[in-house]
Amino acid sequence: MAAVNRVFAAQLAGLPVFGPDGESIGKVRDLVAGLRLDQQPPRILGIVVELTTRRRVFVPMLRVTSIEPSAVTLATGSVNMRRFHQRPNEVLVVGQLFDAYATLTGSDTRVTVVDAGMEPTRTRDWVLAKLAIRERSSRLGLGRRRAPMQVLPWSEVSGLGLTDLTGQTQGAAQLLMLFDTMRAADVAATVRDLPLKRRHEVADAMDDEHLADVIEELPEDDQKELLSYLAEERAADILEAMNPDDAADLLAELAPAEQSRFLELMEPEESAPVKRLLKYSSDTAGGLMTPEPVVLTPDATVAEALAHIRNADLPVALASMVFVCRPPTETPTGRFVGVVHFQRLLREPPAEMVASAVDTQLPALRPNATLSEVTRYFAAYNLTCGPVVDAEDHLLGAVTVDDVLDHLLPEDWRETGLHDITGDITIDTEEAERA
Repeated sequence: MAAVNRVFAAQLAGLPVFGPDGESIGKVRDLVAGLRLDQQPPRILGIVVELTTRRRVFVPMLRVTSIEPSAVTLATGSVNMRRFHQRPNEVLVVGQLFDAYATLTGSDTRVTVVDAGMEPTRTRDWVLAKLAIRERSSRLGLGRRRAPMQVLPWSEVSGLGLTDLTGQTQGAAQLLMLFDTMRAADVAATVRDLPLKRRHEVADAMDDEHLADVIEELPEDDQKELLSYLAEERAADILEAMNPDDAADLLAELAPAEQSRFLELMEPEESAPVKRLLKYSSDTAGGLMTPEPVVLTPDATVAEALAHIRNADLPVALASMVFVCRPPTETPTGRFVGVVHFQRLLREPPAEMVASAVDTQLPALRPNATLSEVTRYFAAYNLTCGPVVDAEDHLLGAVTVDDVLDHLLPEDWRETGLHDITGDITIDTEEAERA
């Protein structure tokens, strides 16, 4: 391995991982340490790598040949391709040590772990030798500055044993700072791999909008588990913050009484589109659609249309098309006129009305169209987004290709990925380095 004196976990998390021939493997998401009964620094057993398929696998440290500021490189050899599962004697450095509460050895000084540094030994092992900590203060006051950060040897910090980490209630500030640099889907994969108690602590610390984005990317069982953990009022707030089609999919999996309770707790204007979606089967265009596409009247300008699709919060697939309707523009709208593809908008003068660029020839989906019919529709017209219109020509919503794929893929696709790493990294049935 290339000579490195110390590597901090926060610097390592997110680095790309490459194979021996330079092929991209994935990204580092965490470090796995084996906790000890004494005060000696824990040995770093390996890294958790998130593959391009979002599956997370364990890579032993002996397979890591170099750690650079911009990348991690693996050696030729065998890596177990089974999904990573944490063992009882192991701790996730990023997922569990960050924000953990401890005390300085031989004193009552309370500290919070901010980061952790690993160092190589003469035997080619890596140990968690250093901890970046910040003293906790019981005194609160406006304008009070945080205590400075210190880097101390592992032996000078107490209260980080496996029992301590399992039993204590942690904050999540450092972990949330790391999440700010990650996509919601990547955060969801990280949260899913956390122990249940830690997962709940992170959910408690997240704001509603961020947590809603993460829940949308979780497998169904994990969605229901988190929703059941949250207080009813907050769970309803989270459902309001979710995309209506995702909220409807989640509520459809709940018992009727629980579903009704959440709909009652939601604000009427937020629950109304969700209730409309729940009327349709989940494998039809009506069940797949979102009721919040970009809708403009024929006299809107091209400049207005471009301003709408530039909205950073608008999903990419929805930004590919503007729907032109007579008032009202809230779904269900007035008479559906047609669509304007975003590429057409780019070719038109900004002051031109969208009516001059509208495509009136594109057929619309009916809300009862089956998943098979929707799939053929998208393939036939090379679309990423398509209109759903009722028998009276009112636009009800839009189906996007990501929702179609979500229903076509196996139910556990978020957990297993679609394929394994190929090349020199092969499947191994044993993990001797974790023994």
